[in-house]
Amino acid sequence: MSKQTLSFQAEVAQLLKLVTHSLYSNPDIFLRELVSNASDACDKLRFEGLNNAELYEDAPNLEVRVSFDKAAKTLTITDNGIGLSQIEAVEHLGTIAKSGTRDFMAKLSGDQKNDAQLIGQFGVGFYSGFIVADKITVESRRAGLPAAEGVRWSSAGTGDFEVEMIERKERGTSVILHLKDDATEYLNTWKLKSIISKYSDHISLPILMKKEAWKEGENGQPGEMVTSDEWETVNQAAALWTRARKDITPEQYDEFYKQISYDNQAPLATTHNRVEGATEYTQLLYIPAKAPMDLFNRDKAAGVKLYVKRVFIMDDAQALLPVYLRFVKGVVDSSDLPLNVSRELLQESRAVKAIREGCTKRVLSMIEDLAANEPEKFASFYAEFGAVLKEGLGEDFANRERLAKLLRFASSTTDTTSVGFADYKARMKEGQDAIYYITADTQAAGKNSPQLEIFRKKGIEVLLMTDRVDEWALNYLHEFDGTPLQSVAKGAVDLGKLQDEDEKKAAEEAQTQFKPVLDKLKEALKDKASDVRATTRLVDSPACLVVQDGDMSTQLARMLKQAGQAAPEVKPILEINAQHPLVKKLEGSEHFDDLAHILFDQALLAEGGLPDDPAAYVKRVNALLL
Repeated sequence: MSKQTLSFQAEVAQLLKLVTHSLYSNPDIFLRELVSNASDACDKLRFEGLNNAELYEDAPNLEVRVSFDKAAKTLTITDNGIGLSQIEAVEHLGTIAKSGTRDFMAKLSGDQKNDAQLIGQFGVGFYSGFIVADKITVESRRAGLPAAEGVRWSSAGTGDFEVEMIERKERGTSVILHLKDDATEYLNTWKLKSIISKYSDHISLPILMKKEAWKEGENGQPGEMVTSDEWETVNQAAALWTRARKDITPEQYDEFYKQISYDNQAPLATTHNRVEGATEYTQLLYIPAKAPMDLFNRDKAAGVKLYVKRVFIMDDAQALLPVYLRFVKGVVDSSDLPLNVSRELLQESRAVKAIREGCTKRVLSMIEDLAANEPEKFASFYAEFGAVLKEGLGEDFANRERLAKLLRFASSTTDTTSVGFADYKARMKEGQDAIYYITADTQAAGKNSPQLEIFRKKGIEVLLMTDRVDEWALNYLHEFDGTPLQSVAKGAVDLGKLQDEDEKKAAEEAQTQFKPVLDKLKEALKDKASDVRATTRLVDSPACLVVQDGDMSTQLARMLKQAGQAAPEVKPILEINAQHPLVKKLEGSEHFDDLAHILFDQALLAEGGLPDDPAAYVKRVNALLL
């Protein structure tokens, strides 16, 4: 086939400009990306070769070779992996959108170090070669195709690329970088070895480079380093997780994490363990320091990398960890799964169930260790991932008690998210028989809610729950260590032994004496409130809204509607403070209906809601102000 010139998609010029001039504060990363791509190509051949051994042709040993030519100013990364056909070269190298460019560009923040990590995350690592090269040539042949069906792809990183068929005896791919004048430092064996050692030492394939030796000069001439024809392995050539923990440094663990997660920060916690018994596997798991931008997207593929007997099977093996631990990164290498395991088989495998349970327990142990021994790190973890951890209350019955002990909240007596259920119980007042909490849109709204007035008066601590997931999660947690959880915004207030007999008697009398006003309020607000009653929970406010025990809160109903989800119509109960001057003014008032609606709407505003008809509310208030 004759040479063809094809155009990149319209986004390519902008993307390549960003890649080559803006993103990489450390240009060495280009070699990490290209070696990683080469390793992936070999992993793909391993996988396809499970069902078709002929793909290995006459080269069963997979490897990556890195070489350079000082005279030509070229650096070449070659693998004997799966290779590319001509169609694949055009699709994967010429159509950058194939790698998620739109999402990539949408996530750019302007932070050079953070944005650099997105290159690998969105699969456009190949283009990092243009950081150091003004032209890239790719020569490849897909395994199983005849030698005459090799392909050459080349581009200067501008608006187009060329592609043509070539004769290529070897299967696999060679990426040839034509280096810029200011990038000749990469034509150096020591430089390349140091980069490979730092970023790619864990690659399970051998990475080969030609040996160098010192040659003495003749006739008084200075000596020089010369390259031989002998190749040597320059990496450990053993998957990091297969090595003994004592042989791995913290820096090596951190670099491996950065490689698999595309994160530029070291992880918060690491665990590396080999599990033996009925199911044998190795787990190397990490808790990141920062949450990803799409943490709350439960539909996004997430999970650890799965290997079977050191053969790469899949990224994002979701079956190996529950969804609420989707932030965990790492590798699981199993000895008990078949090499041709699929995502469907993973869902049904007993071995996978055992691995999932083991990995979940290991992650929770890591978090518990942070909580017990490294409070600052735990506080950092909880600020990033506490909200998704709560999802586990509804998803992981077996570990519900462990999760409950890890949860932290702000409270009416503290502004920091640091109060656990055990802490709360340890300082409960004598005679208190419940753990009290309130759900609210914000911490300030919860702390200033009218429902808390009687609790503040009596010095009773109330937990403030302000995450969107809180009310849903607490449907699955009704008690902690034998003490029931009680929302202060649900049901009638009952402080039991903490409320003296005089208060109980006054409440009963108010309900009886105020009955005519209550009945009239019920009639005026029949379309808004399911009931109206006098209460002792209010001290300074005239009214508040509550719902029956077991009903959805008005806050959760609002949140569901805002998210475009179906929510049942919630008609709250209006509770009034019979001792408040505004409430007393209701009796005999000619503006009874207007005052009734104003009381209801103000109670709604106090808990973060909005009146159904804001204009009508303003009109009523203005009329009473005249």
